[in-house]
Amino acid sequence: MANVAIVGSGFIGRAWAISFARAGHDVRMWDQSPAATGGARDYIEGVLGDLAANDLLRGQSVDTVLGRIATVGDLAEALADAAHVQENTPENLDVKREVFSLIDRLAGPQTIIASSTSALLPSKFTDHLQGRHRCLVVHPINPPYLIPAAEVVPAPWTSAETLEKTRAFLIDAGHAPLVMRRELDGFIMNRLQGALLEEAFRLVADGYASVEDVDIGIRDGLALRWSFMGPFETIDLNAPGGVRDYVDRYQGIYSNIFPQMLRRVDWAGEVMATVEAERSKRLPRGSLGDRQVWRDRRLMALAAHKKKSDQEFGQ
Repeated sequence: MANVAIVGSGFIGRAWAISFARAGHDVRMWDQSPAATGGARDYIEGVLGDLAANDLLRGQSVDTVLGRIATVGDLAEALADAAHVQENTPENLDVKREVFSLIDRLAGPQTIIASSTSALLPSKFTDHLQGRHRCLVVHPINPPYLIPAAEVVPAPWTSAETLEKTRAFLIDAGHAPLVMRRELDGFIMNRLQGALLEEAFRLVADGYASVEDVDIGIRDGLALRWSFMGPFETIDLNAPGGVRDYVDRYQGIYSNIFPQMLRRVDWAGEVMATVEAERSKRLPRGSLGDRQVWRDRRLMALAAHKKKSDQEFGQ
């Protein structure tokens, strides 16, 4: 097992710590705010109990996994002998450039340096580094200890060896890496999610559907299939002759509506009053925190179910 450094211990950093410690790695968390790392460890201890109750700790005890996670007050100590660094600082280009400069200078020459950024291209904050060949993005869907997909995004100079080592490291930790061939704004998952959100806002803004009706369409419709297969497999199975047969049959539907989907609605414009009012009616703003806990526990139940199903069906 390897030493892993977590730089920045907010919601994403602490979630990565759980994932990597569960996989058997020794994790050292560092944050410029000592209070943040202390709060992160308390949060982690609470989450591990729920994971254990859902058999999501690989048969290990809470104490065993928690014992692999240490908080340190010095960045150099966190990076010492680390095979992998996961950086989780704010989505600010200047901050990323500064932090990556520090890590590149302090980490060993074989250490892979990954950023959790969801929006910044790796070329924008690694171009100046001597060790830029070992830098890339590993972007999770939060929380990564429950959602295995993680985007692996190279800069133009990221080495093939770095990509392969990162892919193997993530798979060993129970993740499902999406290895991009080159960097692109939004990566893969935010581009897919963005396309769906664009249409959702358009449908509400133009008065075709309520917020809840759109949510029903995903929650009680498309997401049931999407929880265990993607869009290409979906259409491959939705026509007798497979994916080509589906395109022959149904492409005309989508080519007809596509021109109607080229107009943007300002999410923060007039439609926001409708969206916020309808969501507040269903969930008072003071209950957001409780509902977030509910969401994570539902994700745990789903993860446990998928794990059992994969074992039964040999996936």
